[in-house]
Amino acid sequence: MTDTSSNSIYTLQFALLCLSSLLFSASFNMIIPELPNYLSSMGGAEYKGLIIALFTLTAGISRPFSGKLTDKWGRVPVMAVGSVVCFVCGFLYPVLTSVAGFLMLRLVHGFSTGFKPTATSAYVADIIPRARWGEALGLHGLCFSIGGAVGPAIGSAIFQAYGIDTMFYSSSLFALLSIVIVANMKETLSTKEKLNISMFKISRSDIIDLGALPAGVVTFLSYSAYGVILTLIPDWSEHLGLANKGVFFTAYTIASILIRFLSGKVADRYGRTKVIMVGLVTVALSLYLISEGDNFFRLMLGASVYGIGTGILSPAVNAWTIDLSSPQQRGRAIATMYISLEAGIGLGALIAGFYYRDIIENIPKIMLTNAAVLLLALIYMLWWQFMKKPKQELPM
Repeated sequence: MTDTSSNSIYTLQFALLCLSSLLFSASFNMIIPELPNYLSSMGGAEYKGLIIALFTLTAGISRPFSGKLTDKWGRVPVMAVGSVVCFVCGFLYPVLTSVAGFLMLRLVHGFSTGFKPTATSAYVADIIPRARWGEALGLHGLCFSIGGAVGPAIGSAIFQAYGIDTMFYSSSLFALLSIVIVANMKETLSTKEKLNISMFKISRSDIIDLGALPAGVVTFLSYSAYGVILTLIPDWSEHLGLANKGVFFTAYTIASILIRFLSGKVADRYGRTKVIMVGLVTVALSLYLISEGDNFFRLMLGASVYGIGTGILSPAVNAWTIDLSSPQQRGRAIATMYISLEAGIGLGALIAGFYYRDIIENIPKIMLTNAAVLLLALIYMLWWQFMKKPKQELPM
């Protein structure tokens, strides 16, 4: 582990780590807006829900493995594996042009986000003083979100100018730049072991932390909205005449980034559950606005409100997850939250794609139905706060 005696987090090492994550995030996000039409062009319109569902399936499955490998094999190699998967997949999309080949590739591509973010969080904790972990992880999260904002816009612009294959190759280029940065970073795990088969043996206790399940339930229900949006917004944007399908994602990410400067402090001051409930209501409202967004400005309003809602929700849920966990099981608790997140996104995308079936009039109905799911999460939070009264939550 590196020396963390200095109180400064603004080091070259931390800056490079953030840049690597920005490039990584941009790499896999830049192709998302064009994938639904790409799949339809191959005759797989009915499988649009699997574009995100398969990706998140392997991301969730790989979380327990990546966590164990991060603690035994090392932070740097696990980060590198995530970026390498993105690099390879970018070159394979133009080659595997059948529906089956495309879906198999989406399944493989999901391993990238199951590996890199897990190891990156551990690396941040290694190089940053404990008293400033929250600040550092917040700044790193902003960089990851920026990648998610600029990636779709850049990807759609490249597609319009040079075609779908060039967009895929550009995705590989961004991943390659991320790999170059990671490969030159110093390993921070002091007891690194050689890779062996025992590292891939996972017990039931390595997967779920029961104490963090309440946060997992809220995460699962609330992030179903993101799966719906990833699946349907590209087609909805095209229906409204938007040439660049990444504009929606840019708008919501910018709004999310701006609100995060305040939302984390509010959650610390007034309590996690209260802020989470505000976030749930805001996300539900955004889905209603998107369903009513029959022109550019209304759609951008819905995107901005969605960004505000997720920017309120995410830091509070992350902090609540830690509140509910014991110090010895925080890693497992965070993994539980991430597994719930990916399950919510995947199931939301799967159900949305199943009911959509390229019938554009179904999109507003699906958005409104998912708004009801957010209200279900709100009901759960009310039950938790007023009936269970958890003593674990901080602050009191």
